Amino acid sequence: MLDDINAAATLQALDAAYHFHPFTDHKDLHARGVKVITSAEGVFLHDDKGNKILDGMAGLWCVAAGYGRQELVEAAATQMAKLPYYNTFFKTTNEPAVRLAQRLAQITPEGLNHAFFACSGSEAVDSALRTARVYWQTKGKPNKKIIIGREYGYHGSTTLGASAGGMADMHRQAGDMPNFAHVLPPYWYGKGGQMSPEEFGIYAAREVEKKIHELGAENVAAFIGEPIQGAGGVLIPPETYWPEINRICKENDILLIADEVICGFGRTGKMFGSDYFGIKPDMMTMAKGITSGYVPLSAVMLHDRVAEVMINDAGEYYHGFTYSGHPVSCAVALKNLELIENEGLVAAAEAKGHILRAKLAEAVGDSPLVGEIRGVGLIGAIELTADKRTRKGFAKKGRTGTICRDLFIENGLIMRAVGDTMVFAPPLTITESEIDTMVALAKKSIDQTYENVKSEVAS
Repeated sequence: MLDDINAAATLQALDAAYHFHPFTDHKDLHARGVKVITSAEGVFLHDDKGNKILDGMAGLWCVAAGYGRQELVEAAATQMAKLPYYNTFFKTTNEPAVRLAQRLAQITPEGLNHAFFACSGSEAVDSALRTARVYWQTKGKPNKKIIIGREYGYHGSTTLGASAGGMADMHRQAGDMPNFAHVLPPYWYGKGGQMSPEEFGIYAAREVEKKIHELGAENVAAFIGEPIQGAGGVLIPPETYWPEINRICKENDILLIADEVICGFGRTGKMFGSDYFGIKPDMMTMAKGITSGYVPLSAVMLHDRVAEVMINDAGEYYHGFTYSGHPVSCAVALKNLELIENEGLVAAAEAKGHILRAKLAEAVGDSPLVGEIRGVGLIGAIELTADKRTRKGFAKKGRTGTICRDLFIENGLIMRAVGDTMVFAPPLTITESEIDTMVALAKKSIDQTYENVKSEVAS
C-alpha cells in the first residue's frame, strides 16, 4: 500500500493529466479513476489501497513464470553490468542473442531454425508479413501480396498487424490497408450452427480455401492464424481444423504463419500451440511468455525453406529495429526458458488446466448464465449466454461481459471480458490452492452477474 493516501491521489491525478493509455476509453477512465498497481508476487497483484488481487490473466497472457522471480531480475542485472546494449545491424552480435536463437531453434517445431528478434508481438507479426512478401518477390512472384487472416483474429496493433487481424473496431478506427482479406474463424460455439464441431472444423478451414480460390493463389502470400484465438475470446478450433489448413496452404503454395504470441511457451500444455495442434508453419511469431513479460522481446522463427531464400537470394534485408537482439532481453529470455524447463511448467499447465476447468464446471457449469467452459492447458474461457439450449447471445452484446468483468475485479480476481465471454490465462505457476481461490471468486462473480441480468436469461 502506498504510505500516503495523498500520494495515491496524486498519482491518479498525474496519470489523468499526462498518461495516454492503450486500448482505453479515456473519458470513462478519468471518471472512474485509475487503479495503481504497486507490487506483485506469484499470481497476486497489490494495489495502492492494499488490495490483493489474483491475476487470472498473467498480465496480458504473458507472466508464465509468475511475478517476483529473482532469477529473472538477476539475469537482467548481470547482463546490464556486462553489456547493457549494442545493436545487431553492423555485422555484430552478442552472446545472449546467439544463445537464444540456438535455444529457440531447439524447442520450436522441426525446420524453424532461424530467429529474427524484435520487441513486441506486433513487431514480430509485421516482420513476418514483410518477410513473406520479400520471399515471394525474391522467388519471382511479386503478385503474391495478399495476407489472409480471420475474423476475431488479433495480430497486434501496428498498422500491418491490425490489418491482418480481424478486429472490426480496430479497422473502423485505423482503416483497412489493401492486400488483406478475412475469413470465418473456427468458433464453433458462436458460428457452428447445427454442425458438429468436427464438421465445422472442416467447414471453417475450407472457407480459407474458398477465399484463396476467389483471390487467386497466385496473388496470396500467406495465411496467418493463432493456434487458439486468444483476444478473440479463446476460440479453440475443432481438431479437424488445423490439419486441413496445413493441406490447403501446401497445395496452394501459400506460406503458413503461426502466431504464437499468446499460445507459446507452455500456455497450451505443450511448448507451442503448433505442437498441440500439429501445425506445420513456415514462420512462427512469438513474444509475451518468452520473457514472462519481465522485459520486452519478440521473435520470428523462419523455417529453413524460407530462410534459405532470404539468406541466399534476397540480398540486403531492409528491415530491423534498434533493439533487435537486445542483450538484456535475450539474457532474461534464456533464464526464463530455463525456469520453464527446470520447473516442469509446460506439463504443469496441462495438468492444472484440467483441474481448473473441472472445478469451474462443478462450480458454475450449471448456472443458467454459463453456456460453455472451454480451454486447453492454462488458457480458457467461460462463455456467458442468454440461452444455453440454443447458444443464443445477449441482445446487447458486451454489456453482460462488462458487468461480469467489473464484479470479478471488485471481488479480487482479474479476468478479461471479450464481448460476453470471460477469458483467463493465469501464470503457469498457479497452485491447486490458488486455483480453488480463483474458482471461488469466479463463482461469486458469476452468481452476482446472473442476479444483474437474469431477466434476460432463459430459464
